[in-house]
Amino acid sequence: MPTLTTTGSNPTQLFYSDTQGPGRPVVLIHGWPASEQSWQRVIPALQQAGCRVVAYDRRGFGNSGQPDQGYDYDTFAADLNDLMTELDLVDAVLVGFSMGGGEVARYLANHGTGRVTGAVFVSAITPCLDATLPDNPDGAFTPDAAAGMQAGLRENPDAFLTEFLTNFYSVPGDGNPQLMVPREQVITSIEVARQAKLEALAACIQLWLTDFRADLQQLAVPTLVIHGDGDQIVPFPASGERMPQFVEGAEVQVIQDGPHGVLASHPDQVATALVEFLA
Repeated sequence: MPTLTTTGSNPTQLFYSDTQGPGRPVVLIHGWPASEQSWQRVIPALQQAGCRVVAYDRRGFGNSGQPDQGYDYDTFAADLNDLMTELDLVDAVLVGFSMGGGEVARYLANHGTGRVTGAVFVSAITPCLDATLPDNPDGAFTPDAAAGMQAGLRENPDAFLTEFLTNFYSVPGDGNPQLMVPREQVITSIEVARQAKLEALAACIQLWLTDFRADLQQLAVPTLVIHGDGDQIVPFPASGERMPQFVEGAEVQVIQDGPHGVLASHPDQVATALVEFLA
């Protein structure tokens, strides 16, 4: 199980997987409350396209270390930079899912494009979900909602995760949301979430309010946005649809009837979009 020790004021161990090989590196950054396992149905297509695929568990999640500190986007970006440096990745494409899109934006803003030549945002929380900001009325999240979610998670983690992950994989239906994956997928995702440090899960909910608009305006690499039109966690109109306003030339691909969890519900469509973008 390969790991590296991060640098900085809050060092920890990061678990990662690496298919190695001479192909163009694609670095996969998972969402909440998942781990690098969430990419398992997309990775084979990237390998078949000749890519070197690197995926890792964010600090506090999966098999990575669970420190008490460092749950903020500057630290997450620094952790990603340590991974890029340790593996000496160049000409790489960063692919961030959900809150992982924040790592992509903040990494490129803080550490530049010396190693990166492409960026992909899948079901991502960018550009800014905070609807309480006066200049961001199109946001879809609030500090009160975040605090309520944190309280619910801490009070009864299993009940909270069951409801959240059911919505994660569902789209609006006639009266009731329609689950777009087998029920077993929800159960598996709950088991993966249990690997994470509870306080890391709680701290990251607050981070979904982060304003990435200034970060995105510094992007100077080809950019792809993939988003389901039925996303009930990060609604497309509040996120993916707005990305071209902040990233010049960003290409947006909408997955019809796609929930938030498109990596499991529509892996072939995600993989095809990624391979075409990489070409």
